[in-house]
Amino acid sequence: QLDMESNGKRVRIDGEPVDYDTGPIVWGEPGTNGQHAFYQLLHQGTSPVPCDFIGMLNPPQGYDQPGDALAADQPTQHDQLFANMVAQSEALAFGKTASEVAADGVSAGLVSHKTFPGNRPSTTIVADHLTPRVLGQLIAFYEHRVFVQGTVWGVNSFDQWGVELGKVLAGRVLSELVDAEAPLAHDGSTNRLVERYRAARASR
Repeated sequence: QLDMESNGKRVRIDGEPVDYDTGPIVWGEPGTNGQHAFYQLLHQGTSPVPCDFIGMLNPPQGYDQPGDALAADQPTQHDQLFANMVAQSEALAFGKTASEVAADGVSAGLVSHKTFPGNRPSTTIVADHLTPRVLGQLIAFYEHRVFVQGTVWGVNSFDQWGVELGKVLAGRVLSELVDAEAPLAHDGSTNRLVERYRAARASR
């Protein structure tokens, strides 16, 4: 909401169209969940995608503490999560060259598939513990970043006319969904969707 709603704009404050990209597309996942969701695109996709890694040096109190049954030199789950975060940022930055891949004994036909360009931008933010204060600092950091980006791009970060259009249209569609006799004057695709919903609603 903060990033995409604030700076997803196509005109500057003066009403003139921008001729540059504004408002990044933002998504994410906690921990290693994203590794099997979107990291492949980050590493080898055709467009560089800046990303942020946020990690804590210490797990929440009472979680993942080495106990008597776990030797001090054995990795905990928190150790593994932090290692993955550091490794992913390193891999994005430096990748792996074709010669490095070949040196691993990879067959010639797979070398290009296992080559990573690197030079993918990322930021790693680390704090000691996740506390209310640290969470507030993170929010303040991102709020300030969005404000500065909006200023640089010359867009109004504090309006949301695109969202308003969707709300206005939704109100009209809603009344048509519940009134099966209301005439439809949308485009063909929208009319058909309303008709299908009306039929399903009537058969409940």
